Amino acid sequence: MSGRNPTRVVVTDDGPLLVHGPVEVELPDGRVVVSRRAVTGLCVCGLSARPPFCDTSHRRRRRPEENP
Repeated sequence: MSGRNPTRVVVTDDGPLLVHGPVEVELPDGRVVVSRRAVTGLCVCGLSARPPFCDTSHRRRRRPEENP
């Protein structure tokens, strides 16, 4: 990797993928969107109004009830 640190991606239990550092995301239609934030949340639930970025819409999603 020639002295560069790897990009860190954190998979959360109930939320977005968190990508540390600037990121370019290529969408299915070929467009590329860029985030230069220190940490970018990428939506994996499909509920975001700002795809591919997370807007915390997953928080409104009802969780499956746990078995007693």
